[in-house]
Amino acid sequence: MKNEYSVIVPVFNEAGNITNLDSEIKSAMSHLRGYSEIIYINDGSTDSTLGELKSLHGVTIINLNRNYGQAVALDAGFKAADGNFIISLDGDGQNDPADIPKLVEKLTQDDLDVVAGWRKKRKDNGSINILTRMGRLMRRLIISDVVHDTGCTLRVYKREAAKSLDIGGEMHRYILPILKWKGFRIGEIIVNHRPRVNGKSKYNCTKAIRGFIDLIKIWFIQKYSQRPLHLFGYLSLASFFVGFLSGFWTIYGKVVFGLSLNRNGWFFLTAFLFIAGIMFFSFGIIMDFLIRIHLNNSPYEKRYYVREIIRK
Repeated sequence: MKNEYSVIVPVFNEAGNITNLDSEIKSAMSHLRGYSEIIYINDGSTDSTLGELKSLHGVTIINLNRNYGQAVALDAGFKAADGNFIISLDGDGQNDPADIPKLVEKLTQDDLDVVAGWRKKRKDNGSINILTRMGRLMRRLIISDVVHDTGCTLRVYKREAAKSLDIGGEMHRYILPILKWKGFRIGEIIVNHRPRVNGKSKYNCTKAIRGFIDLIKIWFIQKYSQRPLHLFGYLSLASFFVGFLSGFWTIYGKVVFGLSLNRNGWFFLTAFLFIAGIMFFSFGIIMDFLIRIHLNNSPYEKRYYVREIIRK
C-alpha cells in the first residue's frame, strides 16, 4: 500500500534520544488516517546511534557514509520518501511529535504546500538564542524573510514541495525562502519546544558563519538566478562610470597642471576601473551560461554517498 505520510528524521550522535522519540512519533502518527513510514537518516554518527536505530521496528534507516550535515541528511530523506505528505523533525527530541497532527490539519485546511513549526518559546541555552536572533535579523534584512522560525525542522510538506528541493551545506535553514521563491504556499503554526535531555547541540558559531554565506547565495538565487548578467551588468556600469570620472580628472590634471600620467594615481585607478568593468560584464555572461547548463541537467558529482539502506 502506498504511504500517505513519510516521516524523516536526521540523526547525528543521538543515541540517548532514539528509542523514546520513535515511540512518540508512532503514537502521533496513529492519530492520522492512512499508512505511514518512518525514515531515519544516520548522518555518520560516531556513538551507538546506529545500533539504537537497528533495534527499532517498522522503520527505514539510511546510513550515510560519513557526517555530511543536516541539510544533506534531510535531502537524502526527501529523496527516499514516497508519501503524499512528508514530515520532518529533529532527532534530538526537542521537537514534539504530538504537534504533527495539527500541522497536517493546518496544511489541508488552508490548502498550503508547507506548514512550518514556530518555536515561540524556545528551550535552548542563551548563546544559541542570541545566534538565532542575529540570523533572523540578517534574513529579514537581506531576503525579506517574514517567517518567524526558519530553523525549526518540524514541518509538513506536500510531496511536490519536498521533492523540488536539492540542498546541501547549511541550506536547511533556507528551505522556506527557497520554496517561497519557487511559488509554493507557506504557513506556520506555534509548536511546543522541549529542552534537550540527552546529548548536546550541534549548532555553534562556525555553523552560523557558514549559514550567513549560504544566505548570500539565497539572495543571489532569489534576485538574479534567472538573470545573473543584470547583477554583473550593474557592477560593470558602475565601474565604467566611476572610471569615466577618474579619467576625466586624470585628463584635467594633465591639461591644467601638467601632471605626468605615469606619476598620476588617478590614471592607474582609471585603468583599473575600466578593466574591472570589462571583467564584471564577462563574469555575468559566463555565469549566465553556467546556470543555463545547470538547468539543462548537466551531470555533476554526487554530493553524498549512502553506505546502506536498512528496512526493519
